[in-house]
Order: sequence, then structure tokens, then C-alpha cells
Amino acid sequence: MAKSRKEYPENLKWNLKDLYETEEHYINDYEYLESHLKDYAKYQGHILDNENILCDLLAFDTNYSRKLEQVYIYAHTNNDSDTTCVKYQAMYGRAHQLFEKYEVTTSFIVPEILKSDYSVIEDYIHKNSKLKEYERVLKEIFRKKNHTLSDKEEKILSSLSTTFNTPDQVYSYLTDADMKFGMIKDKDGNKEVLDEKSYRKYIESSNRRERKNAFTKLFTTYKSFKNTYASLLANEVNNNNKIAEIRGYANALSASLYRHDIPASIYDNLISTVKKNIDPLSRFWKLKKHALGVTSLHLYDTYAPTTKESTKKYTEQEAEELLYKALSVLGDEYIEDLKKAFKEKWIDFCPNDGKRNGAYCTACYNVHPYVLLSFDGSLNNVSTLAHELGHAMHYYYAINNQAYQDYGYSIFVAEVASQVNQILLSKYLISNTSLKEEKKYLIDDLIKDFKATIYRQTMFAEFEKTIHEKAQNGEVLTHEYLCNLYYELNKEYMGKNIVVDELIKYEWSRIPHFYMNFYVYQYATAYAAAIKIAMDILAKKEGAQKNYLQFLKLGCTKSPIESLKVAGVDMTKEETLNDAFTYFNNLVTELEQLYKK
Repeated sequence: MAKSRKEYPENLKWNLKDLYETEEHYINDYEYLESHLKDYAKYQGHILDNENILCDLLAFDTNYSRKLEQVYIYAHTNNDSDTTCVKYQAMYGRAHQLFEKYEVTTSFIVPEILKSDYSVIEDYIHKNSKLKEYERVLKEIFRKKNHTLSDKEEKILSSLSTTFNTPDQVYSYLTDADMKFGMIKDKDGNKEVLDEKSYRKYIESSNRRERKNAFTKLFTTYKSFKNTYASLLANEVNNNNKIAEIRGYANALSASLYRHDIPASIYDNLISTVKKNIDPLSRFWKLKKHALGVTSLHLYDTYAPTTKESTKKYTEQEAEELLYKALSVLGDEYIEDLKKAFKEKWIDFCPNDGKRNGAYCTACYNVHPYVLLSFDGSLNNVSTLAHELGHAMHYYYAINNQAYQDYGYSIFVAEVASQVNQILLSKYLISNTSLKEEKKYLIDDLIKDFKATIYRQTMFAEFEKTIHEKAQNGEVLTHEYLCNLYYELNKEYMGKNIVVDELIKYEWSRIPHFYMNFYVYQYATAYAAAIKIAMDILAKKEGAQKNYLQFLKLGCTKSPIESLKVAGVDMTKEETLNDAFTYFNNLVTELEQLYKK
């Protein structure tokens, strides 16, 4: 049974006093924000009266947003530390409501600015040099001009944001709280409640009966809710399509890509390139089948260990020292800055009762990033720590090198720094062990990451693209259609040497990312970029390490594609993805050779 939070030492908890020394300071800021939200009204209808009013508004909004971010981060980090605390639940609820009020209140700003031509803005910048620091923001507003609505229409859409989020919210309540999977027996006959958390343990079990039983029970349960999930996903797709139509986009995918300044060719190129490179995965399945000693490899076998998992446990300090060694190739500057995360207590390690599941990194411009995880000392957890600290360092460098309005990097590049850290950690461990079984385990783990991130996420991306297109063309997204499409995509993407079990056709109903509006493809593109960056750094390619640090400092001052070019990665070229598959092919070959030995 997990311990309560107060039972853990303070050195394992993040230091939220950096946000607010006392709760009273937080309340003061909250009340300030609440009382000054009305101050936006004096700008409405007057933003473009002259350059000074525009500058005053942008400065006021920047200061307000910075304070709002700090209030929000304080509320949600406290709540995530212990979700059972009613006080923190209420605190987070109020902060979330305030954020929604802010979005509705400020929805007039962009439409009003867009009533002018950009030449007017250029003239204002010439007259008032302080406007220069908002030039990128203003250019971005005008880039989206053709898809921005009137003041009234934007306010209506903002006020309906909660309604549009309903499919996601219902999905979360149904999957995480209301749905029950029943009991399952382990190999020793002991009964345990099956849920998403215990499912991972069983699907990664070395006992095949446990794997099959868990797989069958989980997806049979999802099958029994197929109509409900189909209705939720159909509504999500309809929302995306309708909003895209209202804003004048060709389709929902175009809307998502344009919003983040990503060429449509990136999405299509990812799908086509992955489909051309299924053979290395088929080779791996053949090797996996041999390693497990089974006559046919099923989907429920794919997560099974082929070697003994590392039983070594790391203390928080040992994990810290390991990361310094593994990431030393990023240079002294990076390591010295990374040490601040530990010294200044950016990280919450405690696996206490009531703590939010999973791991994440969040950031406050006024302070620094924060990392949450439930550390259990396993190598897998050390890798998770490396991943989240990759995000943290990306935020840290952007915060320290850009203005507030320019520090938030695009989600297209969000997973690059985290994956670079994980790859460098794995490569360090592989190169520093002489034990064959340990090396096999580490390489197998890298292959598993590649499969999950490149093949699987791209399959999700094609599924998402297809169902939006079908719905836009008038096709009803019944559970039968969704199941058949998902099953056929699994057969295509999983390749040869594997049995694609029919129950997998219900897995689409289990994927929360389908409620995130074309998010998943970015996991695959970011991983491909991270492979290129990490391999160049390890090969000591001239300028690779320096260019990568420069990339981390950019924030959103360049488009996502141009930002990656600074790091030496061109995602518009097919060779970038092909290089990733060369890397994957080499991993499979290396594992094959170890098994031959």
C-alpha cells in the first residue's frame, strides 16, 4: 500500500515555494487576476486607435498572462501531488475556471487587430519601438487571418470550449473511473483486479497464459462498450470537422497542421515512408518468435521479455549521477544547468497515495520547469526521468533566452529533447556493459520504443486521418466501420511473422490520443528527429552538439520546421525518416547477432 505524502522526506518533493512562498501570496495573485480581468474591457473597440494603445494592451496581456500561468501551475501541481486533497481540488477548479474566463474575455483581441492590414501594424512598430518585441506574435496573428472569425463568433466558440471537450471528458470518466474489467488470475492462481495499470504488468509477463488472458479480458470488455465509444469518437471527429469548416479550412487535418505551421506533406510523407519500411519490423517479429520459443507470435506476445529485465534498483542520487554520465556528450553547460533541477528541487519523486498517475514536465516562465513522476528505482523509471528532464531543459533554455511571449515551443518539437535524452541514456548503457543478456535487454528496449513510437503512432495517424475524411464525406462512423478499419491497419503495419488477433479491432476505443485532434503523428516525427540529433552528437559530427543547444534556446521564434533545421534536421526530406529506419534496421541486426552468439 502506498504511503501518504507526509511520510516522504522533503528532499524528494518538488519545491513549490519557488512559485509562492505561502498560500497567502497565491491568494493575493488570484484575487488580483480576478479583479483585473475587467480591465480588458477598456481596450475593446480601441486597440487600433494608435500605436501606444496597441502596445499598452500587449504589455498588459503579457503581464496578466504571466501571473495567470503562475497561479495555474501552482494550483495544478499541488492538486497533482495529492488528488485526494479537497482543498487542492477546489484550488485547481477555481484556477481552471479563471483561465476559461480569461479566454472568453480576451477573445475580442485577435479579431479586432485583424480589422486592419499588416501595413498598419508595421507603421505602428516603426512609431513605437517597444512593439518590436511583439512582432512575431503579430505576424502569427496575421498568418491566421483568413481563418479567424469576428469578435462575436470567436466569443461564441470560446464559450463553447467546454461543450467541445465533452467527448474527451466522457471518454476519460468512462475509461478511467466507471469501466470495470473484472478479476484476473495470475500464474499462481491468485486473483487480482484487472485495470489499465495491472494490464501492463500482465501483458509484459513472461507467462504466456497470463498475457493471453489479460489481452482477451481487456479487449472483450472494450468490445462490450463498442457503441458508446463509437458515439464518443464520432462526436469528437464531428467537432473537429465542423470547427475546421467554420474557420474556412479544407478539412480538420489541414486546420491542425496550419495552426502549428506544419506543411501537409510532413503528415503524408510519414505515412508513406513507414509503409515502405515494414520489413525490418517483420524481421524483428521473427527474432522475437525464436527468442520466446513459440510456433506463432501473437500480438499479446509482443511485449513479453525475451531476456531477464534488469533487477538493479537505483536510488534517486544514483539515477542523478547516471544521467550526468549518459548526457555528458551534451557538454558541460548542459550538465551544469541540469544539476539545477536536482539542487533546486524541480522534481517530485514521491510515489505517494493519491498522486496523479504517469509522469510529465510543466513550466512557469516566472520560475522554472517542474517534473512529476513516481520513482520506483527501476531502470525504466530512470529512463522516464531522463525523458521528462529533456522537456525541462528545453523549457529552461527557452525561458532564459526568450521573452515570455516567445518561450513556448511548438508541440511539433515538444518530444524531441525528451527522446534525445532517452536515446543517449540507452546508448550509454549499451556501450558500458559487457554482459550479453543485459545488452540484449537494452537493445530490445530501444527496438520496443521505436516500434511503439514510429510504427504504432503512424498507424494511429492514418486511422485518425481516414475517419475524419470518411465523416466529412458523409460516412457514419459506426463501431463496425471503426473496428474493420483499425483491424486492417494493424495487419498492414505489423507486417509478417505475427498473428494479428481479431480482438485488437477494439483497441481504437482504448486510445485517449484520438481525442487530441491530430496529435499522435508528432510522436513519430519527433522521434525520427531525435534519432538524427542523438546519432550526430554521438558520432561527434561537427557542430552537432552546439547546434542542438541552440535549438533548445529558440522557443517559438522560428517555425517548427526551421527550428529543427537549426539542430541539423530537415523533416521535409524523406531521407530523415529513412535514416531513422537505417538506425532501426541496425538495432535489429545487432540483436540478431547477439542471439547467434
